Amino acid sequence: MPVASVPVRDVSVHTRLLQQYLHLLKKYPILTKSVTSGILSALGNLLSQVLERRKKARNGSTVGEIDAAGATRYAIYGLFITGPVSHVFYQLMEVWMPTTDPYCIIKRLLLDRLFFAPGFLLLFYFVMNILEAKGWGDFEKKMRNSYWTALKMNWKVWTPFQFININFVPVQFRVLFANMVALFWYAYLASVRK
Repeated sequence: MPVASVPVRDVSVHTRLLQQYLHLLKKYPILTKSVTSGILSALGNLLSQVLERRKKARNGSTVGEIDAAGATRYAIYGLFITGPVSHVFYQLMEVWMPTTDPYCIIKRLLLDRLFFAPGFLLLFYFVMNILEAKGWGDFEKKMRNSYWTALKMNWKVWTPFQFININFVPVQFRVLFANMVALFWYAYLASVRK
């Protein structure tokens, strides 16, 4: 039975977007992951702001404007830090702990949770402090007041997702998978850092 080709114009918008994303991912992996990270990080910050506004409105408080600068900072962080750093980390993890290693599932999770997560969260606090044009004292204060709380929450929230991500998601999609979870994680971080 012959199979007829479907003209491109008859393919759904979602399918065309996915095809374009896969093409860009193959041709420009770091750039594609970086841009995706920037967009989803900004959306996470905007989600946090929208939720905060709704909470204030319910309590009868004055609701301020959406902070475009805050979303821009998150976009910059995603574009220049999250995308490239995560790409390199997941690629190196494949080399350091190949699936042929009998304990790779445990080793990968421990590497991610005990080394990458604390360091990446520290980097987040540091870069956001710079992007907010705040001094060292503000950085130390935020580290003392919320880093440990955020790290414990990171371990609670991210551990099951990262277990799935680093062991079962194909390496080229790990940054995207993590970015989808991070959409909500950045909403949490934006609220806890205040």
